[in-house]
Amino acid sequence: MDDKHEINSFKFRPMKLEDIPSIMIIEREAFTLPWTEDAFRNELTNNLFARYVVLEHDGESIGYAGMWTIVDEAHVTNIALLEAYRGRKLGGLLLGELMNTASQLGMLSMTLEVRVSNRIAQKLYERKGFTSAGLRKGYYSDNNEDAMIMWADLPSYQEHASMEGSV
Repeated sequence: MDDKHEINSFKFRPMKLEDIPSIMIIEREAFTLPWTEDAFRNELTNNLFARYVVLEHDGESIGYAGMWTIVDEAHVTNIALLEAYRGRKLGGLLLGELMNTASQLGMLSMTLEVRVSNRIAQKLYERKGFTSAGLRKGYYSDNNEDAMIMWADLPSYQEHASMEGSV
């Protein structure tokens, strides 16, 4: 992603119901326990706390991220990329977009769960300011693996905007 043209070919937008078929491809590639189409449909139509974004490359949906915003906390539900786009720092862009959106919505902190074996994701989250806050024993039903609970404070949107302006 060194080429400016390539960076500009990526864009974020809100997830829509029409995205579900392409999101399901990403979901099945990324997770051993993928969500169902009905779960996404419910998130987009019935869950007033849910916010989902799609990452596009040249018009193709290549990743997505979601969160629930409750009072002043954002809970990351999922972050996923097509396998062909992993290892290119796009997961960090997705998480950054969620963090920025959460901050704009007035959220003060963000939390997520990650498999204890997933060191790659943990390192990404740590780079974004997340720290470990404990474990959920047997959280993942496919293999009974524990989940690490991680939290990050979110700068206020005004602070975040001024930080971006100074870069």
